[in-house]
Amino acid sequence: MIAETGSIELSTSPGRPRIIRTKNTIKKVKNRLKWKKRVKTRKLISELKISRRSVQRILKNDLGLMSYKKRIEPLLTDTQKAKRITFANWVRHNFSKEQSLRILFSDEKMFDLSGMYNCQNDQVWAVNRAEADKNGGVKQNQQFPQKVMAWLSVCSEDVTPLVILDNGTVNHQRYIDEVLPVALKYGNNAFGDVWTFQQDGAKPHIHQLSQKWCNDHFPGLITKITGPRILPT
Repeated sequence: MIAETGSIELSTSPGRPRIIRTKNTIKKVKNRLKWKKRVKTRKLISELKISRRSVQRILKNDLGLMSYKKRIEPLLTDTQKAKRITFANWVRHNFSKEQSLRILFSDEKMFDLSGMYNCQNDQVWAVNRAEADKNGGVKQNQQFPQKVMAWLSVCSEDVTPLVILDNGTVNHQRYIDEVLPVALKYGNNAFGDVWTFQQDGAKPHIHQLSQKWCNDHFPGLITKITGPRILPT
């Protein structure tokens, strides 16, 4: 070989030539993805008549692609998007960078204690449906499952302690007694006397007694019902 080419490098790759991951097959996969962005691996296997492993090697090694799961995000209307942009612009124009880092954002979420159940991850092998049901193939759900509400605030420093609101309806009085003192204590410890508390327009938040408590105790306040109360510069 050295006598013929003057080099020790091989003119062709050693071993058997590729018959599956050929340039033509790779091109087919690339064009298929270009034509339709969301293509299942199973569909490519069926169309190209090649193994799953070969398809994965083409996608990862030859095309340099990675598999990503769909992300779940809120479906916002144009009106909601416009409101968020308006609020963000208002913060930019009325708060300095240092002041924006002293905003304590709060929200709450209702949780179902029965959780989310995915039957695809919990299967029973049996010869028939009756035997499967007998061996634990039935998942019973309550008609009115127990729920709890969780409240949390977040800021540039950290997150507040979690507040679990169970045993009944969360009204303005429970909001004042169980939630707002937690926010006040955390904000004072984290920022001292200069910071802003933000809350949304939920009914317990916009009650006149809740508004009075917030105005009497928080140095700064951003709320739906009264509008923003900006801290002095």
